Amino acid sequence: MKLDIVAFGAHPDDVELGCAGTLLKEMSLGKKVGIIDLTRGELGTRGSAEIRDQEAHAAAQILGVSVRENLNMRDGFFVNDEKHQLEIVKIIRKYQPEIVLCNAIEDRHIDHGKGSKLVSDACFLSGLVKIETFLEGQKQAAWRPKVVYHYIQWKNIEPDFVVDITGFTDQKIQAILAYGSQFYDKNSKEPESPISSKNFLESLTYRSRDLGRLVGVDHGEGFTTERYLAVNSLGDLV
Repeated sequence: MKLDIVAFGAHPDDVELGCAGTLLKEMSLGKKVGIIDLTRGELGTRGSAEIRDQEAHAAAQILGVSVRENLNMRDGFFVNDEKHQLEIVKIIRKYQPEIVLCNAIEDRHIDHGKGSKLVSDACFLSGLVKIETFLEGQKQAAWRPKVVYHYIQWKNIEPDFVVDITGFTDQKIQAILAYGSQFYDKNSKEPESPISSKNFLESLTYRSRDLGRLVGVDHGEGFTTERYLAVNSLGDLV
């Protein structure tokens, strides 16, 4: 199955938090979208890997993505080496996306920066014909996405561009709340974590409103790029 966009996250819930509104908007425009989680989030303070598996499945159903896979890399300990790069290369060649979205280049959680560089490097390597990979016994064709964009996570990094996600915020929040073990619940007996506070949950909306305010829309999601943005004409800018 060819996908238009593949969004990678170091952990289940990274994609929902960082770019779910953008994915929803692109799907409304007819794009096919998939999510690839690098790890099962087994080192998370709350819940368990098994619970996260269930939550990720529920979130994918809410979003309506075509594909969701988990590569079962080690949470906290995966590295950017040949073995892990080739796992990503196989996925890129399998789905042949035009656009790849991935973690923030720099962030509070060490896996976010590592995951960002791992995916970005693999996107380049995937286009090299002399790197051979196989899927179900068949040699894969080389494929390089046109662009790699990085969604914003914990840190308030200045975006290179903002996507107008007005009209898609409620569904985005529903997908995030599918991870019931991770976020604010006044009745929870689980230990507190940086993302389990009421303030963090509320920040998801006030951040999107603030980014939207800055570009003249109701809600926005910000991204950074690895290369200059190009437009065909000034009229392409909102």
